[in-house]
Amino acid sequence: MSRKPLPILPGAKLPILPGATLGILGGGQLGRMFTLAARTMGYKVMVLDPDAASPAGQMADVHVRADYTDSAALKQLGEACAAVTTEFENVPAASLIELAKYCRVSPGADAVAIVQDRSHEKAWLADNGFATAPFARVNAEADLDAALATTGTPALLKVSRLGYDGKGQARVGTPEEARAAFREFGGEACVLEGFVALEREISVVLARDDAGRCALFPVAENRHENGILDVSIAPARVTDSLAQEARETARAVADKLGYVGVMAVEFFIAGGRLMVNEIAPRPHNSGHYTLDACVTDQFEQQVRVLAGLPLGDTRLLSPAVMVNLLGDRWHDGGPHWDALLAHDNIKLHLYGKETARPGRKMGHFNVLDADPEAALKLAEQMRHAL
Repeated sequence: MSRKPLPILPGAKLPILPGATLGILGGGQLGRMFTLAARTMGYKVMVLDPDAASPAGQMADVHVRADYTDSAALKQLGEACAAVTTEFENVPAASLIELAKYCRVSPGADAVAIVQDRSHEKAWLADNGFATAPFARVNAEADLDAALATTGTPALLKVSRLGYDGKGQARVGTPEEARAAFREFGGEACVLEGFVALEREISVVLARDDAGRCALFPVAENRHENGILDVSIAPARVTDSLAQEARETARAVADKLGYVGVMAVEFFIAGGRLMVNEIAPRPHNSGHYTLDACVTDQFEQQVRVLAGLPLGDTRLLSPAVMVNLLGDRWHDGGPHWDALLAHDNIKLHLYGKETARPGRKMGHFNVLDADPEAALKLAEQMRHAL
């Protein structure tokens, strides 16, 4: 019997098939889960990360221990790999440009350069007609008074680059507090964001291929503590029309960026309206429920789009609730895994990190149940039992 060749869709590149080597810049938990997905599908994986104990490096065929700007390491990665992706947004755009001399790279440097800087990202969203919370760019202390007049108080002052999970941001209520926070951040460029009457936070994870085709995952509802994602609920408890609007807006963001890869768009819901909060040019913590609840998870999807394969089916097979496990729980003997693993509908994912620290993401678990409220109730019980 003759084998049917893999179809090449109009506008798509030739597919990279199992047996080839895929590369990833970044060795954290997102890189680890990409590596596991790629190796399960038959690819070899090379990780570039300076940390000798990186979670992704533990799983990879080859771990190149070097800085992301090391030209020799980038050359080694680019020459060995058929395609390279990233696991975090702060990879220097120049490194992506350098890698593109040797192999396929996604996402591209242009899109990453926009979203890795909050001030550029906010301005880009506004310029392209996407609703956001009130914001103002702060490049110098002298900009603060005008910025506060734009956003009102209270507001959040956030460094434009390298801030994440609540780091590099401060709530300010007066001009004096804003100046003190700006000085504490070393006078770095910042964005001042006004508060909105927040009803819910939701996110959409999607994949977009070279030909502009998109596959969107179900909308997730998110809860944060201290700026760090705590719980995600899928599907989100919002109206069908609002969920559809979120998906359409996320796709429009990806299309405007010309984005190729997996990305997440985070939204505020305020006054029944959607506002884009942030764009993440990578798989996202709020998409971890897909590992157990969808036909194709976000990391297999990352492999597929990088390799030029048809995008996978994103159907939700079961409602799910994801709970983040932070290093704060690793005390007095560590988390009580026996309580968690006694349940046959809970899936535990640990990231292989050697050292637990407060606020550090050490793992997560997913609760699956046909009844979404039952899943949420059990997830809340296990948060306390651990």
